[in-house]
Amino acid sequence: MAASTGAASADSSDSQGPTAAGTGMESATLQYSMILDHLIGDKRLVKDLNPTVMGGMAAPAKSDEQKMIERGMESCAFKSLLACVGGFVLGGAFGVFTAGIDTNVGFDPKDPLKTPSAREVLKDMGQRGMSYAKNFAIVGAMFSCTECIIESHRGKTDWQNAVYSGCVTGGVIGFRAGLKAGVLGCGGFAAFSAAIEYYLR
Repeated sequence: MAASTGAASADSSDSQGPTAAGTGMESATLQYSMILDHLIGDKRLVKDLNPTVMGGMAAPAKSDEQKMIERGMESCAFKSLLACVGGFVLGGAFGVFTAGIDTNVGFDPKDPLKTPSAREVLKDMGQRGMSYAKNFAIVGAMFSCTECIIESHRGKTDWQNAVYSGCVTGGVIGFRAGLKAGVLGCGGFAAFSAAIEYYLR
């Protein structure tokens, strides 16, 4: 009788053992998930990063020279000059690259059978690079200046500034060849500017 009672109690303890262990693991997992919610979850408290709250020192006031330099760097003249220099460098590199892959560089149209010398090839490459550099510099300066003026007038920084600036730049460049070329240049530059803005944003 006693043996049967002991066996029954042993069986009951064995049957309850895994359940109790599983309950403990579930409780630990629940507590761990609650801790994670407070640390990295939605319940995490966002601390104020104000330097006065964190005990740090506030940024010193800017001097008149620093303010003047910042105003100069944000001016339309500086942006136009920067775009002009960048366009000149980019255009020169592009011109030299296209001249390097052109098989007609250095050849004399009056004597096409004459083999050009290295000096003649380099001269043609330099002339084409300079031509591309000037054109790119003019376009870059015009585009940057008109975009800055339009942005200052509208008081907004969005994709429309680039579209308007592209239309003005393309129209001015195209009008040298006539009204139709100016309209086509305006539309083409505006579409290209919109595509670039869409890709960048």
